[in-house]
Amino acid sequence: MIDPLLSQLPILVVVVPLLAVPVVVLAHRAGAAWMLYLVATWLVFAMACALFVRVRADGPIDYAIGGWAPPFGIELVVDAFNAVVLLLVAGMAAASAVYARSSLAREIERERLYLVYALLLACLAGLIGITVTGDAFNLFVFLEISSLSSYALIAMGARRRALLSAFQYLIMGTVGGTFLLIGIGLAYMMTGTLNMADLAQRLPAVYDTRTAQAALAFIVVGLSLKAALFPAHIWLPNAYTYAPSPVTAFIAATSTKVAVYALMRFVFTVFGAGYAFGQLPLNQVLLGLSAIAMIAASVAAIFQTDVKRLLAWSSIAQMGYIVTGFALASAAGLSASLVHIVNHGLIKGALFMAVGAMAWRTRTTSINDLAGLGPAMPLTSAAFVVGGLSLIGVPATAGFISKWALLSALIAAGHYGLAALVLAASLLAVIYIGKVVEALYFRPRDAHAPPLERGEAPIAMQIATWSLIALNIAIGLHATPELDATRRAAAALLGGGA
Repeated sequence: MIDPLLSQLPILVVVVPLLAVPVVVLAHRAGAAWMLYLVATWLVFAMACALFVRVRADGPIDYAIGGWAPPFGIELVVDAFNAVVLLLVAGMAAASAVYARSSLAREIERERLYLVYALLLACLAGLIGITVTGDAFNLFVFLEISSLSSYALIAMGARRRALLSAFQYLIMGTVGGTFLLIGIGLAYMMTGTLNMADLAQRLPAVYDTRTAQAALAFIVVGLSLKAALFPAHIWLPNAYTYAPSPVTAFIAATSTKVAVYALMRFVFTVFGAGYAFGQLPLNQVLLGLSAIAMIAASVAAIFQTDVKRLLAWSSIAQMGYIVTGFALASAAGLSASLVHIVNHGLIKGALFMAVGAMAWRTRTTSINDLAGLGPAMPLTSAAFVVGGLSLIGVPATAGFISKWALLSALIAAGHYGLAALVLAASLLAVIYIGKVVEALYFRPRDAHAPPLERGEAPIAMQIATWSLIALNIAIGLHATPELDATRRAAAALLGGGA
């Protein structure tokens, strides 16, 4: 009984949130819709944990949908690499579900709450589909599912600028999706297959053609737009700033990370690192853009007056760290990149949840309006401080593990200048995180502002936030399991095969 069920987990982890979408819509009532959303996300998280454990024990899992063997049928694949990303996405969805009910009740009209839960489930299904599919065209389809639901979720923000932000994201996302589809189409034109493993076998015969080169270029540009890699980042600050708080926390922790995962999957297991970084100068381009992103976005964050926008610019800088690692095309660099994908997801999820809890009390995310909030909301403010320290990379936090791994990989590869830029960007993070901490604890409240009464956000929001903070500290104190998992994943990725 258990073995047949376990064999179906690769498809169930996608189907469960997809099937939950219409059920949530039919439920309609806010309370019932949230309960269904909570059960579906935690069920997906349990399945992701089971898949992670099984892959570690038995190796990659291949699932042929409908019994049609690849390359003719659609294949789902869970291996050491994407099992880690799957765990991050499912875990953040589960934490966001606990957090969402009280937060959304303040930001969304009760009559529309069920739609938000349904869209969050659709977004989750799309992100998981991107992660586990072994078919290039289906990756595009799942990417569009997650993107379309994200546009609608952002548009539901309380402020009117949420609509403009969603429209801006829609335009940029459509361009990115079109580029990706063109790249996949060109690869199909040259090989006659869409299965990633089959593409990896057939592409070397046409490496010297301009069509293959153009296919890789279109795919890289399209996924860079989705991942908000500089200079294709302009949609992200507004999207994160004006989306509802639980939406921001979930998307910031997962969406761009999954896009980078897809880019890494295409570069390493479809086209091959030797082609992308040897015959073509992709690594030089990515390293240059990442270096600019780390510094320019960190500087931009310093001058922001809204905490959510400040953290959004920080995310652009952090994408620079992630792409720098995998552009090294080394086992150490890939491991560092994957470590930071996971750790930054946990850090940003916790920080945006803490800011959402502040907004629940004050109805604002303006840094000036949060002055003096530290003593009034001690638990929430402490969560922000710890999350901020992790973002900076202070020892005993997950952020330190990420940056240590990245610096080690850069030094081992002889990129001392980039290592210095990583340290410089970390110092800039001290400034913009310090700016918020100074307002919370040391800046006097405006004389005309209403006094703040001591009190925290609802307990569910606190539990979700502090669970992520606790994971940050746990990883910082004992990173061996995470580093071991990411090293295995890097070795699998360099070994090839989708």
